Amino acid sequence: MREGFDLLGALQSGGLDATEAEPRCSRAGCSSDATTRIVWRNPRIHDEARRKIWLACDEHAGYLADFLRQRDFPVTASAISTGQLDDDVDGRA
Repeated sequence: MREGFDLLGALQSGGLDATEAEPRCSRAGCSSDATTRIVWRNPRIHDEARRKIWLACDEHAGYLADFLRQRDFPVTASAISTGQLDDDVDGRA
């Protein structure tokens, strides 16, 4: 653990690396710039109002959306636009 690291403060300010301006792909091990916003929910445990976001680069957008659809989760994917990342959702998964 980093000396003097404020995890709660980092999370509240937008992530562990708050200085990073570009959104990154949610695929494990990928650090490419995200181009797609994947909004989904698990209907077995979340009501209609609860949504999650995964961000994806061009290479992983199809993979991540298909992963969710195979589990019968409602999924919508759209290009990322400015100010869209936090609209009507709980956060990234």
